[in-house]
Amino acid sequence: MIHGFQMNGVNIVLDVYSGAVHVVDDMMYDVIQLYDQKLEEEIIEILGKQYAQAQLMEAVGELKELVAQELLFTEDPYEDFKVQMHNRKPVVKALCLHIAHDCNLRCKYCFAGEGEYHGDRSLMSSEIGKAAIDFLLTHSGKRRNLEIDFFGGEPLMNFEVVKEIIEYARSMESAHHKNFRFTITTNGLLLDEEKKAYINTHMNNVVLSIDGRKEVNDRMRYRVGGQGSYDAIVPKFQDLAESRNQTNYYVRGTFTRDNLDFSKDVLHLADLGFEQVSVEPVVAPSTMSYALREEDIPVLCAQYESLAEEMLKRQEEGKSFNFFHFMIDLTQGPCVSKRLSGCGAGSEYLAVTPQGELYPCHQFVGMPEFSMGTVYEGVTNREKLNQFENCNVYAKEECKKCWAKFYCSGGCAANAHQFHGDLLVPYEIGCELQRKRVECALMMKAKKAE
Repeated sequence: MIHGFQMNGVNIVLDVYSGAVHVVDDMMYDVIQLYDQKLEEEIIEILGKQYAQAQLMEAVGELKELVAQELLFTEDPYEDFKVQMHNRKPVVKALCLHIAHDCNLRCKYCFAGEGEYHGDRSLMSSEIGKAAIDFLLTHSGKRRNLEIDFFGGEPLMNFEVVKEIIEYARSMESAHHKNFRFTITTNGLLLDEEKKAYINTHMNNVVLSIDGRKEVNDRMRYRVGGQGSYDAIVPKFQDLAESRNQTNYYVRGTFTRDNLDFSKDVLHLADLGFEQVSVEPVVAPSTMSYALREEDIPVLCAQYESLAEEMLKRQEEGKSFNFFHFMIDLTQGPCVSKRLSGCGAGSEYLAVTPQGELYPCHQFVGMPEFSMGTVYEGVTNREKLNQFENCNVYAKEECKKCWAKFYCSGGCAANAHQFHGDLLVPYEIGCELQRKRVECALMMKAKKAE
């Protein structure tokens, strides 16, 4: 399988199964598009009106060499992994601890229902947090590196318990031969010097929630009384980013139908001095006025292209920044298992509520049918576990024929469930935007290599 596209003055051909990326001239691009559909003589006849025959024959010869080297039109090497994926017994490697089902913001698009996740507002106790650490230690097998994400609601509303959990986890590392990595996501309103110092000492990564321009952010991310959050959090976030030497953090925003010109929000955050930026599409029911629609896709794709071109320009000017969705590793990348199954929600990655209940990930929390057990009993819902263990690109009909499947690993299971009630039917708008982001990322790498 190959995928060819043209963007920003370059012709790019991706060989899906080898991962090889080719930047080619117009003639080779046209030859490649016909190669698996026509005979050599037919290709030369069809393109003979545009290019000289001798050049065409040379191009076909070069193409044959690339095919022989398994750099183009490569056969699927992952077919044999399907049985292995079905039979594998993954261990738990990460937990998302819902440290607070409460929040001091009332974000309009919040899937968590203002922090309470369709239930009562509550805070996780240190006892539940420590039990979650024990559960992870017991079910992580021989895996050494373990991840803990502190999530909410707003985790800083329960920060003393965050610290107790971290201290407990650290005390268990040596005896169990484990290494914990911690991440916290915060809206920043409660951030102060003391919390910043602790975060910088103990958190491997920090996610700072802000949507971009003041009017965009405050339209969606406002306090209980309706006041916007932008003015309060920007200086705190700028200070935290600088204190971490502009690494190991992200400012993370969400764009909606109210700001389809979201590239301006990405660039606004970069202009504020943030070098690690992620602004992602909202996923919301079509009944919501701010939900993205199919007719928005061309506008959004154009936004991604213009953003990629502006980022290249800024790199030349020495003002570069990272945009999460344009970051692709073409030299190593994820392992085969991750390419096929993605984040591991429901099997390798679980969310823990303040009461200690286990869910496949933070987006499933509060849905009774997705309750998987507790930190004390372990995973008891074997039917759901089996569904998630077998959720991979080869189990999804739409993914099998998609050229970008190894970059998104089949997409988000929660989004699939939300829109189709089926973990194996991807969310179409998300797929279209993902494909465009991969194209932009590949184009940027091609331009940098010129």
